[in-house]
Amino acid sequence: MSAAELDRAVALLVRQIGHWQQPRWSAPAAGGNVSRADLVHKLVQELANLAADAAGEPRRKVPRLPSDLSLPDQLRVVAADLALAAPPAPVLAAAVDAVTRTRTTL
Repeated sequence: MSAAELDRAVALLVRQIGHWQQPRWSAPAAGGNVSRADLVHKLVQELANLAADAAGEPRRKVPRLPSDLSLPDQLRVVAADLALAAPPAPVLAAAVDAVTRTRTTL
């Protein structure tokens, strides 16, 4: 797995959600009892944790910004941080899987 594959997976998800307005973010995710925004924020936190681990830094809580419309940008930033940390292929594979799983659930 490569950083380019992570970038592609993130780009596909951002293309799917980047134009959403607040009502779509607030709607429940498929097959679950959490909102789409909560699901994407969970993904952002998961990628941030992987990036921190890969960089040998402590994990930090990703803030939930006042507007859910910022979630695609947060996703791009943490994915870029993960790629810059140059993690091993299995970590990138786990990240791509998490992005793909989220995209399917939305």
